[in-house]
Amino acid sequence: MKERRALVTGSSSGIGAEIARMLAAEGVRVVIHGRDQARVQAVAREIETAGGQAATALGDLTTDEGITATIEAARQAFGGIDILVNNVGGSASVAHSTWFDASLDEWGESYRHNTLAAVRLIQAFVPGMRERRWGRVIQISSRNAISPHAQFGAYAAAKAALNNLTLSLSKALAGTGVTSNGVMPGLIYTPQLDSWFVEVAQKQVGTAEPRAGQAYVLKNVVHQTVERLGQPRDIAAAVCYLASPLSDFMTGTTLRIDGGATPTVG
Repeated sequence: MKERRALVTGSSSGIGAEIARMLAAEGVRVVIHGRDQARVQAVAREIETAGGQAATALGDLTTDEGITATIEAARQAFGGIDILVNNVGGSASVAHSTWFDASLDEWGESYRHNTLAAVRLIQAFVPGMRERRWGRVIQISSRNAISPHAQFGAYAAAKAALNNLTLSLSKALAGTGVTSNGVMPGLIYTPQLDSWFVEVAQKQVGTAEPRAGQAYVLKNVVHQTVERLGQPRDIAAAVCYLASPLSDFMTGTTLRIDGGATPTVG
């Protein structure tokens, strides 16, 4: 993948940052994207210190101005994009007590954040990939897309739409040399989860130790068959495979990487 050019949205921390680091280690020139300049630049410097090539793009992808700024910065960085990783997403709110507690505004915001932002970037960069007869579009979805929790109905529905988008795009790109695939992560550890683990530990175990909360969640909440939390590198490795020439015979597929937490065939 040496000298290929990638944009990884939401890559100033967490899963996105690890995807960017791993792609850069494979020789890909990576555009780091986020909303916080200091965090974006920190990831770019880390990649450059390790011998890779990185540029930056700032913008809130829920706004027209932010998407436009991101597209322009990514185009100017290396002259185009060959690999688009739509990693930005997430729930628009905290978990709800019941399915009926989420407002219609939240449903719309979740769709704009998780699905429409990806559509806008695909429309911006995929025409160039088709002209060059090579490209990779990779969506970061969620296991909630096929095995949703009631408390995250809006988020799960938006991610299900992203899976559908991935397949329909692959058909639209038939015979072009551009593939469309996705990854559905399960519960992946990032430092932002520690406050939740502390809350769980205090409520369920009677301690403020995050590891006690982790153990409780693994046993009683996600019901994994792999006895550890997922790590950002688990998702980054899958993205690197999908971005590489090794995946030439694969398109329209969304990989489930969740430690065996999804109790279904699909």
